[in-house]
Amino acid sequence: MKRLLMAAAAALAVTGAVAQDYPAKPVTFVVPFAAGGPTDKVARDLAEAMRKPLGAQIIIENVGGAGGTLGQTKVAKAANDGYTLLLAHIAMATAPALYRNLQYKTLEDFEYLGLVNEVPMTLIARPSLPANNYGELNKWINDNKGKINMANAGLGSASHLCGLLYMSTVKIDMVTVPYKGTGPAMTDLIGGQVDLMCDQTTNTTPQISGGKVKAYAVTSPKRLTTDALKNLPTLDESGLKGFQVAIWHGLYAPKGTPKPVLDKLNAALKAALKDPEFIKREEALGAVIVTDGRVNPAEHKKFVESEINKWTPVIKAAGQYAD
Repeated sequence: MKRLLMAAAAALAVTGAVAQDYPAKPVTFVVPFAAGGPTDKVARDLAEAMRKPLGAQIIIENVGGAGGTLGQTKVAKAANDGYTLLLAHIAMATAPALYRNLQYKTLEDFEYLGLVNEVPMTLIARPSLPANNYGELNKWINDNKGKINMANAGLGSASHLCGLLYMSTVKIDMVTVPYKGTGPAMTDLIGGQVDLMCDQTTNTTPQISGGKVKAYAVTSPKRLTTDALKNLPTLDESGLKGFQVAIWHGLYAPKGTPKPVLDKLNAALKAALKDPEFIKREEALGAVIVTDGRVNPAEHKKFVESEINKWTPVIKAAGQYAD
């Protein structure tokens, strides 16, 4: 018993020393997608905002592939010393249903540090589509059952998920057309080769502003305030009660990271979320900074669990897997 107590005391002393010295070197944010995309942009903005309150340089490492699961796996298996973190989006909640052989368990293999932001989606269409508002679009969809196709940026992408939920909600099947990224999907939508798409404001705002696509609604609980989108109704007010989709981003550490280290990271995250420059940059993307209880680890994890429960039946009902 004496030896066990001594060993426990020694372990606590080591943990305390590590936490006291943390961070003693640069911290890495693993981004599970390619450089230049929306998640990469959020990670780089957050890294800059967290650098000063954390007191360390933050390096971005892009580990793309397999819908984000390669990067997520890397962090799940990384050393739990606080120097390798994950900045990931809604794929944390959808991967368990989309991939049947994941190398990690979302709710068990990570420490949750807090949500960062939420990016609403927009329902858009080819410019030649005859409907000019959501009421007319809804009628057009019902009049053209079996003839409509909906583009997305690839299986498991934000646009794919939003499209699945939309079809499930309106109870009308459409032909899903997966592309290798938002760029080619948007090109074909603008060119009239496909009918509809539901994608992030970060991707659609320039096209809406330029009049290159028709826009019908946003998926946020309230209307957005940006000039390009402020006149768009929400899908909820358009008749799809409770329809809300946001591509959220959160920060994670490997399971077993010492609590004092987690506390320092969470404190730095909260400071970054109040940074005026960071807020300005995110709002320019159409993103909404999270300010509620989900900036805390327990509420963050509870939210992700609710998102898993929300998306799993939708994905399984569609029978579309990404592995």
